[in-house]
Amino acid sequence: MGEVFLKMGWSLVGGLGIFLLGMKNMSEGMQAIAGDRLRKLISSVTNNRISACGVGTAVTCLVQSSSVTTVMVVGFVSAGFMTLAQAIGVIMGANIGTTITGWILVLKIGKWGLPILGVSAFFFLFSKNERLRYMGMAIMGVGMVFYGLQLMSDGFKPMRTMEEFQVWFARFDATTYFGMLKCVITGCILTCIVQSSSATLGITMGLASTGMINFSTAAALVLGENIGTTITAFLASLGQPTEARRAAYSHIIFNVVGVIWITTIFYWYTGLVSHFVEVTAGMLPDAMVLNEAGEETFPAIRNGIAIVHSGFNIVNTLMFLPMVPLLAKLVTKLVPERTKEEMPHLTYLDIRMISSPAIGIQQSHDEMIKMGANVNTMFGCLRTALTEEKPSDELVRQLFQCEEVMDLTQKEITEFLSHILSGNVSNDVLEKARMQLRIADEYESIGDYVTNILKLDLKKTKGEIWFSDEAWREILVLHDKTYEYLKLVYSGVVEGLPDLINKARPQGDAITHDMKEFRRHHLERTGKEGEVPLGGLIYTDMLNSYRRVKDHALNIAEVIAGEK
Repeated sequence: MGEVFLKMGWSLVGGLGIFLLGMKNMSEGMQAIAGDRLRKLISSVTNNRISACGVGTAVTCLVQSSSVTTVMVVGFVSAGFMTLAQAIGVIMGANIGTTITGWILVLKIGKWGLPILGVSAFFFLFSKNERLRYMGMAIMGVGMVFYGLQLMSDGFKPMRTMEEFQVWFARFDATTYFGMLKCVITGCILTCIVQSSSATLGITMGLASTGMINFSTAAALVLGENIGTTITAFLASLGQPTEARRAAYSHIIFNVVGVIWITTIFYWYTGLVSHFVEVTAGMLPDAMVLNEAGEETFPAIRNGIAIVHSGFNIVNTLMFLPMVPLLAKLVTKLVPERTKEEMPHLTYLDIRMISSPAIGIQQSHDEMIKMGANVNTMFGCLRTALTEEKPSDELVRQLFQCEEVMDLTQKEITEFLSHILSGNVSNDVLEKARMQLRIADEYESIGDYVTNILKLDLKKTKGEIWFSDEAWREILVLHDKTYEYLKLVYSGVVEGLPDLINKARPQGDAITHDMKEFRRHHLERTGKEGEVPLGGLIYTDMLNSYRRVKDHALNIAEVIAGEK
């Protein structure tokens, strides 16, 4: 008996591990293949709740994980890229999209799981074509999913002949209302522990296909699994701004309320599904058939479980879609603004996003754009400081604070992208990450030079050193030209314009020419207009700082053009 238990345990644990790894490989492979499509889908989310729902469904079908989608949504809401109403629509769509996993598991190719895994592994390991390689990775994941499911099913088979397991599973019987609630709670707890509704769905199908549980019990477990999957978004929202927590709570309310109203008509619901399965599969879900080896099988029960999973989420979404504004108002009341001021975020890069590199790279791109906008703001404030007889303390403090934020933001972007690059990423994501690392570094350097110019101006003011009117005009002319140059490069970063380099080079040369001309004028003025040597040194250093700003901006243009 002990040997049977040990063999059964290893089969279950090994099968679950292979299943989870297969889901991961399938998700990463699909994301690598559909990276650009994912970014376009996410960016297409509008206030139209139907289109938002469609985007959530499509993204989840591509990444094969509603947890990844909901974590993305929480991150986007935290960063302000998505409103609460948009997030609710996407979350509803994610619930529909995740049901595709159930239909994949319905496919009767369990015995082909190992061959699929083996053949696709060769493409993944030895193919030099990147797209073919990641396609092999996704198909390898599919093979692992089926092989893992087959191992779990084989592990469950000995239980049918063991009286102890029969007595234990008899407690989970959904023939009564309270028995059904017990099954719902069990499914919820298991999903919270495993952190994957797909895994618990596979376990449920494995138990049902061996006859350990009947269709009603399996349906109740599936409903509970839909509640349990909300734990991922809830955990992702911890420590996040109020809007992100509201998005997570809306996910919980959506699934909990849906399960409550579905379970109130549980008997009618399961009877309807049983009839539908009988019509489509030619037999009731609980119908038993002997296979070629004389073993008892339940070929239609997986279809019934997949129908329950899809039917619940589709019907629940159709019911809630018209009520998205009401749900948004409800969670706004349930999760009020914190009385204590929330700690401002430098960036909204969620480390959990590394499970979705295609979306993570888009998030870091948005943060990089913020760095560029911050530099432009600093340059505008610097001009105000230069034109004042004595810069205000508030303006000086603001500029130095912006420079500190730039330093920390660049550090966070670097750490985030390093985590992404440590995983399995496509060449497209790899190139984008390297480009973003370089641009973030260049913007951080520009921020340093902005504060350097400010320090020189403060040093001049403190030493009561004055420039001639002509010298000031030259400084402001150079400042304005450099400012326009920064805005030109920034537009290229936002829109991804590789041809920008054709404009950036001649304009950069013009700034360098002006800087040299102004320095020559300064040398001609020295000694004629009574300018002190220290003032001349400050003036020259300011000119050099503007030139360095131009050089770093040109580097960004070259990175966008693919030259660096």
